[in-house]
Amino acid sequence: MNAHNDTATPLRTGVRRLIPPWEFRNLRAWARLHIGAGLAKTIAGLVLLNLHAYGWAALFLVAGMVAYTLGYWEISIARSATAHA
Repeated sequence: MNAHNDTATPLRTGVRRLIPPWEFRNLRAWARLHIGAGLAKTIAGLVLLNLHAYGWAALFLVAGMVAYTLGYWEISIARSATAHA
């Protein structure tokens, strides 16, 4: 009656509910994408810093930090999900 359904999304509790269901299904891929985007934004920020565009550099560096942090958080969730499974 309550058979295990392999196509179901894993249980999301707590802060994990902030992640959209379509992103949670492929969490590792999305995390890698966020980390790559954070790296690209950081490189753009460093280039702008070299060109003395400090305001734009700060914007890109902060955006890169946020994207990288989000990717790292998603990777840690994916690791803990596979450890509990």
